[in-house]
Amino acid sequence: METYIPINAIAGGRAAAEAADVAVMTGDRLPVIEVLAEIASSMSSDADTEQMLMRFLEIMVRISRAKAGAVRVLTADGAHLRMVGSLGLSPALVEKERYVPLECGICGKATLSQTSQSDSVMEVCQKQVRHIYFAQQCSTVYAVPLRYKGKVLGVYNIFLDNPAPLPEDIRYLFNSISEHLGMALENTRLTRENMRISLMNERTMLANQIHDSLAQTLAYAKMRLSVLNEAMADGDQERSNRYLADVEEAVDMAYSELRNLITQFRDHIDPRGLVPALQDMAESFSKKANADVDFLNVAQDVVLTPEEEIQVFHIIQEALYNICKHSRARHVVVTLDLHEKQYVVNVADDGVGLHTRPDGDVGKSFGLTIMRERAAKLGGRLTIESRPAGGTIVRLSFPARQGVEERK
Repeated sequence: METYIPINAIAGGRAAAEAADVAVMTGDRLPVIEVLAEIASSMSSDADTEQMLMRFLEIMVRISRAKAGAVRVLTADGAHLRMVGSLGLSPALVEKERYVPLECGICGKATLSQTSQSDSVMEVCQKQVRHIYFAQQCSTVYAVPLRYKGKVLGVYNIFLDNPAPLPEDIRYLFNSISEHLGMALENTRLTRENMRISLMNERTMLANQIHDSLAQTLAYAKMRLSVLNEAMADGDQERSNRYLADVEEAVDMAYSELRNLITQFRDHIDPRGLVPALQDMAESFSKKANADVDFLNVAQDVVLTPEEEIQVFHIIQEALYNICKHSRARHVVVTLDLHEKQYVVNVADDGVGLHTRPDGDVGKSFGLTIMRERAAKLGGRLTIESRPAGGTIVRLSFPARQGVEERK
């Protein structure tokens, strides 16, 4: 004999305390309170989505005392259902049912109506498989759609060996499970989509940086090689030497730019945010540059989008690379401030300054061009100035988003 209290609602993430109102079941059946605990455990874990689907299939088969079960998800083309896994079905049947048309049998009914369906396997399944189901003593099949915001993302099938309907509370629990897992499937899809977009954006940024730095340097080297060849053909030793020196300089620059690009794309921003990332960067550059690098955050709160954080991070990174390469500085200070609704970043060094650097005009640097492009993406401005006490200061200023308050 079974006794239970009618359940009110499980879907929607109700508090665990409400689980006591769900059901109290005796006998062989799994207590529903235990099912709720497993749901909470699975939803809070980082388990693979398909593993989660199989875990709940096991629960549904145990609760319903089903003969067998299967879980299917919508394929990328939206026209088929792929069997993720099954319990109690023969290998031959699983192979035949690995992919089925979306409109097939009871799964199609559940998908189109977005509601649970049940019927005899002899009535709703395909001719080539209905007798296999029947031979496995499956007489009734339930189809529970996995749905989220009006969209069906998959189907659970439960196969029973008797035509008696499932109790109402069990059907309600199955619908609740389907809604939770539908949300999990949709979140997985969105995560994959965001990762794909991030990868495309990263590749676009890499392509732009290669074009703006390495590609232009190599194009310059190619042009100098052409005039070098002409000078050598004319027997003009002076011109040949000059053009050869230009080519050597361009190759050195290309090599340096390539190393910088490799380093930049190996360095990932700290997942905790911009401020911890800049603290780690300062410590790292202190070792690389053989100089003291200090980071001071004087802003009350730094509220930036992930894209803004990446742009600021790489601007400061490039400024520190230039200091390591050219300035011979002994002390560098990176400051982040918020003043009159503008974020202001300063990278100041006590090195040789602008006019005595061996590379000449710093304003023509490809790295500086990329820094200015990044500043423009922030809606801001980048300047480089000489310090009265010696050295240089790179200043980035860009507007804070609405609602950000500076320190009083």
